[in-house]
Amino acid sequence: MKRNVIGALVMALALVSGHAVAQGYPNKPVKIVIGFGPGSGTDIVARMLAEEFQKTFGQPFIVENKPGAAAQIAANQVKAAPPDGYTLLLTSNTTHSVNPHIYKKLQYDPIADFTPIGGVGYFPFILAVDAKLPIKSPQELVTWAKANKGNVFYAYGTPTVQIPAEAINRIEKLEAIGVPYKSSPDAMTDVIGGRAQFMVVDLASSQAQVKAGRLRALALTGSTRTALAPDLPTVEETLKIKDFDLAAWTGLFGPASLPPDIVNKLSDALQKILKSPEIRERMLTSFIEPTPSDPATFKAMVRKQLDVWGEKVKVAGIQPE
Repeated sequence: MKRNVIGALVMALALVSGHAVAQGYPNKPVKIVIGFGPGSGTDIVARMLAEEFQKTFGQPFIVENKPGAAAQIAANQVKAAPPDGYTLLLTSNTTHSVNPHIYKKLQYDPIADFTPIGGVGYFPFILAVDAKLPIKSPQELVTWAKANKGNVFYAYGTPTVQIPAEAINRIEKLEAIGVPYKSSPDAMTDVIGGRAQFMVVDLASSQAQVKAGRLRALALTGSTRTALAPDLPTVEETLKIKDFDLAAWTGLFGPASLPPDIVNKLSDALQKILKSPEIRERMLTSFIEPTPSDPATFKAMVRKQLDVWGEKVKVAGIQPE
């Protein structure tokens, strides 16, 4: 009996102590770790959020770039950090949807090792072709590729964009040959030059070539249309491929076991920032669609995206390294 009373008292004290910590949070600088270099889409968003968080909380929020190993370095750093809210991870589908399916060994678990705080943004990918080709829709790409079997190539700069391209290739039986490049800009150069015929690429980096008429956007690879390109249909609606929801997302996480009070404090501030007309406009100008969401909604999305990407990796026949 005495042991039960002592246990209950200890638990109550822990809850009170945790609440007290959250009440004073933050009282020192907070790090936002990202797994991508300066100037990347995630970096742009991180610096925007850091500036707004600092205004909200009156403490510095410092962006720390830790690129490398498909953002695994950043993920591992935050996984190992104390769950006190002073080390956060702004990351994407690279670490939480793709890596678990293309690497045999990861030092982190995308679900168990992190606390979801909230969704941040959506980076649309497009299915695009060399504008010199007589192809105006995904259906026309399928027809053209089947009529030119043996002479069709697609280019890709990262595994993340290879997955949707190869999934389309296999599902539609195009028998196109995938050609890897060091980066998406390099891949895009060869599509425009006619050495490859199609690719999947992010909307932001392809816009200059699309507007110049050198690259033709056919469809979005996400499951819904976007305000960034309202006239573009999706692959799912044009080719009728079920659960084709392969686009880049970004969101904010803490280490596992982050106290709920701190999670809610950060989440409330994050949602308010992303719903601000000024921030929304700044993000849309950078080809990022804001996706504010509470922790529970974001957690469910992360879980679903892990499964969706995993299924398409299998369809694409991509073997883990």
